[in-house]
Amino acid sequence: FIDIFYVAGIKGMFLANKKLENQVKTYITYNKGRDWRLLQAPEADLRGNEFHCHLPYCSLHLHLQVSDNPYASGNIASKESAPGIIVASGNVGTELSSRNVSMFITSDAGNTWRQIFEEEHSVLYLNQGGALVAIKHTPLPIRHVWLSFDEGKLWKKYSFTSVPLFVDGVLGEPGDETLIMTIFGHVSHRSEWQLVKVDYRSIFNRRCVEEDYQTWHLHNQGDPCIMGMKRIYRKLKPPARCIMGREHSLTMTSEPCLCTQSDFECDYGYERRSDGKCLPAFWFNPSSIARSCTAGKSFLNSTGYRKVVSNNCTAGVKEIFTAKKEQCPSRPPRGLHLVTSDSKLTATQGTNVTFLIFLEEGEGPRTSIMLDFGDGNAISYSNVSSIEDGIKHNYKNVGIYKVVAVAENNLGSDNAVLYLHVICRLDHVHLSAPFVAIKNKEVNLTVVLSPSQVGTVTYIWWLGNYTEPIITLEGSISFTFSREGINTVTVQVSSGDTLLQDKKRVAVHEYFRSHLLAFSSNLDEYNPDVVEWRQDISRVIKNSLVQATGIAEKQLLVSVLPGLPTAAEFFVLPDKEITEGKPERNAAHVDQLSEILLNALNQNLVQFTLRPGVQINVYAAHLSAAPLVDISEGHSGSAMMMLLSVVFVGLAVFGAQQAPINYGESTRQTAVNVLLH
Repeated sequence: FIDIFYVAGIKGMFLANKKLENQVKTYITYNKGRDWRLLQAPEADLRGNEFHCHLPYCSLHLHLQVSDNPYASGNIASKESAPGIIVASGNVGTELSSRNVSMFITSDAGNTWRQIFEEEHSVLYLNQGGALVAIKHTPLPIRHVWLSFDEGKLWKKYSFTSVPLFVDGVLGEPGDETLIMTIFGHVSHRSEWQLVKVDYRSIFNRRCVEEDYQTWHLHNQGDPCIMGMKRIYRKLKPPARCIMGREHSLTMTSEPCLCTQSDFECDYGYERRSDGKCLPAFWFNPSSIARSCTAGKSFLNSTGYRKVVSNNCTAGVKEIFTAKKEQCPSRPPRGLHLVTSDSKLTATQGTNVTFLIFLEEGEGPRTSIMLDFGDGNAISYSNVSSIEDGIKHNYKNVGIYKVVAVAENNLGSDNAVLYLHVICRLDHVHLSAPFVAIKNKEVNLTVVLSPSQVGTVTYIWWLGNYTEPIITLEGSISFTFSREGINTVTVQVSSGDTLLQDKKRVAVHEYFRSHLLAFSSNLDEYNPDVVEWRQDISRVIKNSLVQATGIAEKQLLVSVLPGLPTAAEFFVLPDKEITEGKPERNAAHVDQLSEILLNALNQNLVQFTLRPGVQINVYAAHLSAAPLVDISEGHSGSAMMMLLSVVFVGLAVFGAQQAPINYGESTRQTAVNVLLH
């Protein structure tokens, strides 16, 4: 961030406060910012004491913020009619500070500075800069102003009122040749404004003649060429007290200078290095030619420099630094780029994708382009320039497509490749997991997507009590549960910018038996085939079985299967208190409980009321949904196993207490695959 001040009357001259390494310093330029340097501080203060201020460690710093008060002159002032004279408040030191602020003046356009007051003052220009008026900034009442006729070298005190005045502001009359100023304030804090009009015409008793003027050469530390011109001005000889008038001409002569390197700044794409030379920036390729450049035509080839705007220098090094007109060369295509208009590598099935193609080098109008979309379609254009708005294409199917662009002319060719992922929006994710699993036995977990083809998909699995996920590109995984009880399985599916998840709970036990259940046909009329309905009916069936057999709730699980006709499955678990430490009792104990349940079912003892007047009977089906006994050696011949794969709709979560559900959803037929081993 900087404060910048344009010096009136001298083109290309600026003062700026710049913050570097947490220090604000004042800099000056004479060529519109091409070169900057610090301000040399005065050798001594008003009392003759030396500042001992040496560049670059110490310099003069000025307050450049112009006052918001329209009736005050502000912290710095310059005039078009008084070129070279600048008055400002500031301090001498290592950086700009609000302490030890005093007033400084330069009468040679910033080459040398003098201290004129030890406290802040407002300074007004009179008689086109032939006289300066200063009034002190103070909260106390005053009655004097200071007047100088020699550009601030000598100041005399003048009284402007007989009664001391709290000064609020100073206002000069319009026009550069004004000799009248107005001071306004109040006699006390309770009084109204008092305006004092001061007319200095009585001090200037005659009009200026030629002998009253002297010449002044504008320069920058001895260099008379500023913005490519030598300028000589006319100034009043101090301490002349004459009125210059409107016919006064400031400039006596001006002539152009020979161009030097200081008249040129770095061109676009170039940066100035420590040795002062302009070299290409890291991001800029100077050898690149505009795509509109055609063989047989010409272009301006930059030298890395351009003349500072409004600089009037001539000849000299101008020819060396000015851009050269050159013929467009014939070049093979190089630096072919292929991107999508939104810079993404994904696109949605059935929507237009816009491909952009451009060359870093080569003749656009004479270079043909072929674009293969990777789906069996391709298109060709006679030249690159004709496709600046891009090429649109619509992909009908999801997948990963290799898009290839080839640019070719009579001197060579170049190609670019882009791998585009065409996806379909993922609407639904269903995790298929067994309702009950055997401890330390591998089970299959499967994800079903809707729609089934959505493009590139990533699966993130959170299994059991593991804190780190498993990431796969396939929608199925095998896993072994090592902990009995309820294990949670969560899968997140990422497709494009969509992320969906599903969650299931799996009951893990060392041993169990299961059997399918059937129902009286009237239950199908009230089956909406939604998860919430199946969960509620599972709890109702379980309660009916418990009431009919007296088996403990913790030893019985029931799950209503998706689809029609309505079917369910019950799972019998051993009683840990009876079989603890005696695995051989598991089979006999579970067989006994299963026999009790089957007898109750076969005797039509299990019933429940779905709604008033609707009675549902529960039967034992003839086909078991899982093997009753696993005789593999790895489980001592007594473990039970059930593998059930359900497509699209998840199995009911058992044992959870649910709030009443509205079953107004539409019924969807679902296939159930029972795998028997």
